[in-house]
Parts: sequence; C-alpha cells; structure tokens
Amino acid sequence: MPLQPISIYVHVPFCRSKCAYCDFYSIANHDLMSDYAALVIDEMRQRRGFAPSAQVCTVYVGGGTPSLLPPEQLALVVDAVRAEFTVHPNAELTLEANPDDLHPALLSSYRAMGFNRLSLGVQSMDDGELAALGRRHTAQRAAEAVRMAQRKGFDNISIDLIYGLPDSTTATWRHTLEAALQLGVQHLSCYHLTVEERTRLHQQVRRGQVQPVAEEQSVAQFELLRQLTAQAGFEHYEISNFALPGMESRHNSGYWLNRPYLGLGPAAHSYDGRSRQWNSRSLRLWANGLRCGQPAVEREVLSPTDMYNEMLLTRLRTKWGVSLAEVELRFGKEARQRLQGQATPLLRSGVLVLRNADVLLIPPAGYLTSDALLVELFADNGPLGIS
Repeated sequence: MPLQPISIYVHVPFCRSKCAYCDFYSIANHDLMSDYAALVIDEMRQRRGFAPSAQVCTVYVGGGTPSLLPPEQLALVVDAVRAEFTVHPNAELTLEANPDDLHPALLSSYRAMGFNRLSLGVQSMDDGELAALGRRHTAQRAAEAVRMAQRKGFDNISIDLIYGLPDSTTATWRHTLEAALQLGVQHLSCYHLTVEERTRLHQQVRRGQVQPVAEEQSVAQFELLRQLTAQAGFEHYEISNFALPGMESRHNSGYWLNRPYLGLGPAAHSYDGRSRQWNSRSLRLWANGLRCGQPAVEREVLSPTDMYNEMLLTRLRTKWGVSLAEVELRFGKEARQRLQGQATPLLRSGVLVLRNADVLLIPPAGYLTSDALLVELFADNGPLGIS
C-alpha cells in the first residue's frame, strides 16, 4: 500500500517584539526557548500515531520568528522529523526568517540541515511603511538578505509583502513590487492588510490614529500586483500567491488541496481528512500538557457539509478550482447537481468559468471580491444531498 503524503508544520512562537498588525501567536518572552526543541520533539513522538502510514512531503517551520531559534535547536527538530517519519527524498523544507536575522554562517547552517526554501518576511520595500508596521529591518537590509541567501545556494525564495497599508499609494506599492521583482525571487506572497482585533493596529484604528486605506485604493493596488507579476512571468495561482512556473509553495498548496497535515507547537493546527485539531494558544499550557503526557489539543469532527464548504472555500480561489467529478465522488451525485445548478447563472455572467467541462474556477481578476460568491455557493447544514 502506498504511503499517504502528509505535511508537517512547526510553529516557533518567539519574536523580539510584536508587529503592530500581527495576530499570529507570538511572544517576546524567551524563557522556554532553550527547552523548545525538546518540547517539539516530545510532541512529535506523542502524536506519532496521527499518520501511521504516511510519508512527509513538506515541512514548514513558521512563526513567530523561527530564525530566532538557535540553529542547533532547529537542527534537532529537523533530525527528529527524519527519525520519527518517513520523509520523501525530494521533500520541500521551508523556513520562515526575518531579513535582519540572517548572516552567511546562519544561512550555511540552514542549508546543511536540508532547508531548500526560504520565506522572508519583507512586507514592504519602503522604509516609512516598515517603521509604521513595526518591522526591524530596512528595505536595503531586506534586499541584502535575499542576495546573501542566493549566494549561499538558495534558489527557491519567497518573500511576503503587504498591500492596502494606511497612507499607501499606488506609487509606493509599485516601488515595493518593482524592487521585490528585481531581486530575482521565485515566489511572492502578497496579502492585503487585515486589521485584526487583538493587534496594536486595531487599537490605533479605533482611536483614529490610523485610517484604513480606501477600497478603491486597495483594488488599484491589487490590479497593479496582477499586472506587474504577470509581466515578470509569475502565475497567480492562489488569491495571495504568485510563483514562477513550477515554483508554487508545495506546503501551502497542500492546505488548499485538503491534504492532511500535522501541526506542532503552540497554536498549531492539524488536519487528518476528517477532523481539525488545534493546540493551545499558550506556550506554557502547551508545554505543561506535553510534560504530563496529555497534549493540550482540541478537536472538531467535520460534517460532510463542513468538508464540502471547505472544498469550495480553499479551491475556488486557486488555479486548481473545484472538479465536479470530485464533488460527485466525495459527496454524491445530488451534491454535484446542486453545485452545477448554482453555478449556471454565475457561468453565464462570467463570475465563474468552466475548464475542460469539469473544473469550476473564479477568474483571478475576481479573487479580491470572491467572498460574496463563495457564500452563495456554500451548503447550509441540513439535508442537501451531501452524503
């Protein structure tokens, strides 16, 4: 029997300081950093039964700021993955890093561990915007970090950028995009700024200290993003992601294609095909649970309706779309007929397109306003022919 492909995500929650916009679980207290690798390895062993007949195809170390973790600890975690799981010989190993943490010796150690992909949190190539976001690096330092990584042999580099920033203009966004594309990276993850409730940015907006960008400015920046990346040969393969041919993030693509993944570390999520699980959003509670042999994991079993809606949500905003044949295979003939009926007027209007008489897609130009369309297609809980 072939091994089931899975992904592993390792969350490293430590940061030097909290960025104004960030809602990911991260802490500036580093008291448990020296024990962190041992704790992750302990969780790995306690949860080994999550996927007993699996082959790890991607590993992603995110945060937080993974580049703050001492390299010897990170090496222990990577070695443990190889010891505890069957790892594909061509597995994608991604490490998130902040540009100002990187130096030649550190990059060499990452290469020696087997990391073959870097994801750099650049966010902007404008120093004023970086300062407003609370980032520690400058635009020049970000460019230097990319070039340094390239000299050390990394030929699969992604950088994160944010558009829709307060006070941003089409001109500042153009400058960021052109500067980023000139670096010769293979992948861009470009996110519209979201004002999350638990962030310092949300407090600033509530006090009137910061004004969110106007909707028409966001749309203009999104269109410029699509235009410049297309001119540079990038494919818009997911709402926020752009890649040169063949350089899509295999790890993130697994999320959108509903493949199983195991999340390790506080606040990390897992998915086994039937349920979602998530770890405590507290480093100490997570650590205490492991020490007691009772990982602090909550679990939600997904109903067929949940899985159907998630399939629409994750795939329609990608280049892979939703296969009507797969809908029928997974959820039954009535579910396929229901989706076809809902899609018919949307296909006529051009909001949806049909590829090869089977795959429903939202054209990339419509990604930014796709939420309302997805809600129209979602199934309600109840007897709607989904088995």
